[in-house]
Amino acid sequence: MAANISINPSSSIRDVTKMERIGAHSHIHGLGLDANLEPRASSQGMIGQGKARKAAGVILRMIQDGRIAGRSILIAGPPSTGKTAIAMGMAQTLGADVPFVMLTASEVFSLEMSKTESLTQAFRRAIGVRIKEETELIEGEVVEIQVDRSVTGSTKTGRLTLKTTDMETVYDLGSKMIDQLQKEKVLAGDVVSIDKASGRISKLGRSYGRAKDYDAMGADTRFVACPDGELQTRKEVVHTVSLHEIDVINSRTQGFLALFAGDTGEIKPELRDQINSKVAEWREEGKAEIVPGVLFIDEVHMLDIECFSFLNRALEGELAPLVVMASNRGITRIRGTKYKSPHGIPVDLLDRMLIISTRKYDATETKEIVKIRAEEEDVKLVPDALDLLAQMGLQTSLRYALNLIAPSQLLATRRKTPNVEVEDVRMAYKYFCDVERSAQYAKETSGMMFGEEELVASVNGVNAAMDIST
Repeated sequence: MAANISINPSSSIRDVTKMERIGAHSHIHGLGLDANLEPRASSQGMIGQGKARKAAGVILRMIQDGRIAGRSILIAGPPSTGKTAIAMGMAQTLGADVPFVMLTASEVFSLEMSKTESLTQAFRRAIGVRIKEETELIEGEVVEIQVDRSVTGSTKTGRLTLKTTDMETVYDLGSKMIDQLQKEKVLAGDVVSIDKASGRISKLGRSYGRAKDYDAMGADTRFVACPDGELQTRKEVVHTVSLHEIDVINSRTQGFLALFAGDTGEIKPELRDQINSKVAEWREEGKAEIVPGVLFIDEVHMLDIECFSFLNRALEGELAPLVVMASNRGITRIRGTKYKSPHGIPVDLLDRMLIISTRKYDATETKEIVKIRAEEEDVKLVPDALDLLAQMGLQTSLRYALNLIAPSQLLATRRKTPNVEVEDVRMAYKYFCDVERSAQYAKETSGMMFGEEELVASVNGVNAAMDIST
């Protein structure tokens, strides 16, 4: 089984379509650090938290140097202090080549598999394998394409003439190659690349020699030089896949299509051991390179003591990514036990972590964050409305102030005004309660809410029964 481990199918998986929507952290494009890892006041969507951002930048530099795999980081601080934003900034800075997996701790309990299996899959999704392989390519400029059809039209044959600056060759074509040429819309004068192993045809562009021809070409036509030297060349191709993708592809019960369906199920540890040994062989032969990525676990206090015990052991493994955790809890109970600990994490695991702390935003930073979010949501705020939202962010919570931006815009649209004014913000504040006003309302309506009367009645019934028995 180990000798036949396949990796090629997953290398063709790409996220082709992306939804264009405004998310809670869509304005984050990086950590906003300069070349010396010094935080800028306002850059790449990041505001404030200079100490925490600089610490995250140091961690990123160590990740890029491959020196911090198998360790854990904890980002701890009050709510609305940018913990998830810092993690998103780390993901944006690392780029697409380094795996970055985001996981909420509660997801571990909602999957149809054991907790340790879901964490193991998250670990292996965060470990990339950069595989190098040589392939033979035919690159040249198309001189002529001739297609011959049979009398019935069921079979097609043809000839393809390719040239470089040094030579010219004629190749015989089968029906599949002819279909690919027609699909790619290859014409005479195009520069193409053909993979001999798979027969895949890629159109590199239009030859400079045909630039003056009277062809119907669009503005996006790309012109390239005619290749020189031999038609057949050997090139090194690099595929980057994750260990989890290799696991799923080689799992007989799941197979390659499980990557699209998402229902991968549990994978046997024997298969993972075989894959690990095979990847180790590839590393020794120079065919593969391990790319330790980042696993971000948000709301980590939601994990229980069994998950923490597993993390303690998993972080010591040879193939372990950097694990970044976030928590907004103080001294709280460890889930699954009766003991309390800082951030709801066992002390022995806390001792392994590098802890980054975040702080509350001040008035200037809160105002700048509200301004950036308004620009992200394409909302025009008058200065007084911006000041009012910033003041709300300080008195209630930053999230509440940011949530009022969209309703305020809708109220302004109803009044047929292009800009959001103070009147619109106050009306939105009147319609939607913050946490403190909601708690006050709950106190004022004590005993009137659904379910409370039943609780009061049951307590009175128990008290009456105790009086009768005595």
